[in-house]
Amino acid sequence: MLSVLRVHLPSDIPIVGCELTPYVLLRRPDKIVTSDDVPEYAPLNGHFLRYKWYRIQSDKKVGACSVHPSEQATLQCLGCVKAKISVARSYHCSPKCFSDAWQHHRVLHDRAATSAVNENGNEEEEIFGRFNSTGSGVISASLTGSASSTSLTNGSTPLYPAAVTQRSGGETWFEVGCSKTYTPTTDDIGHVLKFECVVIDAETIVPVGHPNTILTSRVIPAPSPSPRHLIPVGGADMMAQLDSDGRISPSGTFTVLSYNILSDAYASSELYSYCPSWALSWPYRRQNLLREIVGYRADIVCLQEVQSDHFDDFFAPELDKHGYQALYKRKTNEVYSGNIHTIDGCATFFRRDRFSHVKKYEVEFNKAAQSLTEVAVQTTQKKAALNRLVKDNVALIVVLEAKFINQGADNPGKRQLLCVANTHVNVQQELKDVKIWQVHTLLKGLEKIAASADIPMLVCGDFNSVPGSAPHSLLAMGKVDPLHPDLVGDPLAILRPYSKLTHQLPLVSAYSALLRGVGLGLEQQRRRMDPTTNEPLFTNCTRDFIGTLDYIFYTADSLTVESLLELLDGDSLRKDTALPSPEWSSDHIALLAEFRCVPRPRR
Repeated sequence: MLSVLRVHLPSDIPIVGCELTPYVLLRRPDKIVTSDDVPEYAPLNGHFLRYKWYRIQSDKKVGACSVHPSEQATLQCLGCVKAKISVARSYHCSPKCFSDAWQHHRVLHDRAATSAVNENGNEEEEIFGRFNSTGSGVISASLTGSASSTSLTNGSTPLYPAAVTQRSGGETWFEVGCSKTYTPTTDDIGHVLKFECVVIDAETIVPVGHPNTILTSRVIPAPSPSPRHLIPVGGADMMAQLDSDGRISPSGTFTVLSYNILSDAYASSELYSYCPSWALSWPYRRQNLLREIVGYRADIVCLQEVQSDHFDDFFAPELDKHGYQALYKRKTNEVYSGNIHTIDGCATFFRRDRFSHVKKYEVEFNKAAQSLTEVAVQTTQKKAALNRLVKDNVALIVVLEAKFINQGADNPGKRQLLCVANTHVNVQQELKDVKIWQVHTLLKGLEKIAASADIPMLVCGDFNSVPGSAPHSLLAMGKVDPLHPDLVGDPLAILRPYSKLTHQLPLVSAYSALLRGVGLGLEQQRRRMDPTTNEPLFTNCTRDFIGTLDYIFYTADSLTVESLLELLDGDSLRKDTALPSPEWSSDHIALLAEFRCVPRPRR
């Protein structure tokens, strides 16, 4: 007979908006052990599995700590109550917790005193931050939650039936779901959930044997990061250009996002031991990343470290719901030896109402390495050259056509094309020659496209190269000083003569505009920039490294920067917290720039 051997959850800490999928191990009548489902419409030997989810609601109200969401709150900041700051952000689990968090927490008080903040703590001008009413991570202002979306369902029954399933010892059990998976809502915050699985006789619809149950910890709200705003750098009033949906109005400007989202294959608890396990789990991170990406409302989105299975099963279909068309290039796998589905790559998305797809180019640096060794490396060194150069990295180049009118264009009837390159350069710091060669190879490919068409260009990605390094110099300056220290490590002479390390594209780093621009809010942002390199102080922040690796470059003769997504600093990250964290689900931060096409100078 069908029997349940074991039931467990990947994480016992449930988070609002993050789907819970229990692991149920079965023994079939033929003694085979499996985790395959046996639904009512496909019974096995006259039996099927029935699932139930319950919310255990105690008579005692419970709040979750705003700093350590998995801990029960024991004190509340009265300053938050007086300032009408979101109640969920006022709770702390201990006096030490409150004291340690005070430097960050007082920022909430300062903002409340100087900004127009509504009852939910949402600032009207934020581009992304505390999740708005369209997201599944809304934090309720009450301990037991408030009204939730009636469109959400967890099985075929209503989320919150009036009938009480059971009451015992001051606890009331409400049935909240009748499918295997369940997505906690704001009404569940502070309450324990119970999952029940039982074998049912298909003929009598009577349970066979005792149900298998498992209890979770108390449901916690999805942590809300500090909001990030678009900062005008061209003197224009950015907010005047937003339409009723909060997106950039079709006036000739467009926004581009570049973000290394941290592949699940690399997000190990050993590497990121400081991040809570529940916040490092993919079911949590994917929802948090999606909310963040969608919240930026970018017209073009360039993501790195997107696993192929996550692209197919999650990002492509989810972003399609928000009007994005998706393109993807997976890394090659000559080096990688794990599950082919977990190989990551570069994904580029664009809004269908803003752009149409014209052409796609895929750059496989492994193929370029093979071509190079055939013609430029001595026979005795070919094997060593391939071992050094073949690293599976790729780039995705997309040519788009704008559907909006480019105001100020010298030829209004001309097609407005745009070339967007998205890449992830090799990470190994000891292979500086490989990094330079990969960037040079990409730029030479872009030069060929530029020679065939009068087209603005964007070069986005994680270049795994700090400002001032040879790859960064090549991108930003168009050449590399022959005496640059990065050129010392070129054992196979693949970079020689060094005079060839040039390109003719007029590339400029978008974030350097913070040091050149005029506008409100720039002084604070300039303190987050390195004036010696004209780049952010960091885009990657872990316990072991803090520095800039990610960039958005643009051709300055055809594009101009209108505004930039503000950078993070120590006040925006919780005290003693590196990335990833419960608030930010990657070890990188997102970069976003708003551009306008400008007529090229006449030659």
